[in-house]
Amino acid sequence: MTNEGLQEFPLTSVLLKKSLHWACQNFPFVAYFNPNSIPYPEEGFRHVLFAGTTPINWNELENQPGSKAGIFSYDLKNKFERLHSYNPSPVSCPETLFFKPEITIIYSENSLIIEHANPNEIFQVIQAFEPQVKPQNVQPIEFHTTKQQYIENVKHIQQHIREGDIYEMNYCIAFSADFEDLDPLKLYWKLQQKSPMPFSCIFKAGSKYLVGASPERFLKKENGKILAQPIKGTIKRGKNPQEDLLLQQQLKNSEKEKAENLMIVDLMRNDLSWISKPGSVKVDELYGIYPFRQVSQMISTVSSTLKSGLPFDQIISHTFPMGSMTGAPKIKCMELIEQYENFKRGWFSGAVGYMNEKGNFDFSVIIRSIIMDQSTNKLYFAAGSAITYDADPEYEYEECLLKASAIFEILQTD
Repeated sequence: MTNEGLQEFPLTSVLLKKSLHWACQNFPFVAYFNPNSIPYPEEGFRHVLFAGTTPINWNELENQPGSKAGIFSYDLKNKFERLHSYNPSPVSCPETLFFKPEITIIYSENSLIIEHANPNEIFQVIQAFEPQVKPQNVQPIEFHTTKQQYIENVKHIQQHIREGDIYEMNYCIAFSADFEDLDPLKLYWKLQQKSPMPFSCIFKAGSKYLVGASPERFLKKENGKILAQPIKGTIKRGKNPQEDLLLQQQLKNSEKEKAENLMIVDLMRNDLSWISKPGSVKVDELYGIYPFRQVSQMISTVSSTLKSGLPFDQIISHTFPMGSMTGAPKIKCMELIEQYENFKRGWFSGAVGYMNEKGNFDFSVIIRSIIMDQSTNKLYFAAGSAITYDADPEYEYEECLLKASAIFEILQTD
């Protein structure tokens, strides 16, 4: 397939890695998305790379021709509601950052398509490129919250539930580390091997990187349809197929996990109702159980038909941040998150994704991911779970560590 500015070339695993390393070395803004061929309702991300030099305003995306890629910080919530984020930030992240790609590379099983004014020249440059991978030297990981502090905070949150302030809340804890040498792309490939996900990604914004392995979709728009897929409900994988099936059945039959999931489904139905045609909001799947490398998850799918002519910024303002990372009711939970968490979430629990030339888009929830800054040699990551009135604080703490286990492992081994 050959058109002006568009050309197809054979793909190898070496060439795939070279293309990403080359883009990150030569462009200030890079977004790479990989679904890892993982079965997922409505499929995961496209396998695509965007690289560019021109940032654009997020609420003017639809006025820009062509594709766009970008990221939202969780703290964008403060633009939509009377909220604030005063907690210290392990890594300072841009509140929003979108860019227009100068080069787009679309990957398939055996080929890649380069979109550029001179695709053949770009392909030759990538072929000749030799990545320089830095050694890994990470200091011990710091826990920002002790187990005892976590348990005490969960008990306080449960008191808010008993008093009727909230129904459930997503409470997260952070981990951080300093590093001397650390290649974000080496980290990414290690995380890919350890924990492949349908929404894995690398996002580069200058010296800051998101190394992402998310299992959760925030929003997908395809023509006039909008889709949300909240995750609530987690259990470890079994040591063999029989144990694995038993654990998945345990998750599927858990009244606690189903109650958590249903509350967020109802919240997402309410969020979508603001931007959808009356009567179009529906639950396509409730309590679906999907296995990943480390855990099995309970995923529900909610969809609707968008109101005609609704701009992107209004869609986001009525739905962001995603209910699975706040709790219900959303605004009160966000106030309590600020009170009980001891770090500014930044990119964690925000959203990252892309929009095409027709205004269709796909964004994931930023979880199971590392945020790092090469200019300050600092990184952080976080994990959380839904706190309900009957949650066991010790079990919830262990669930946080389980969700973060792949990241701990890749940071602690070279």
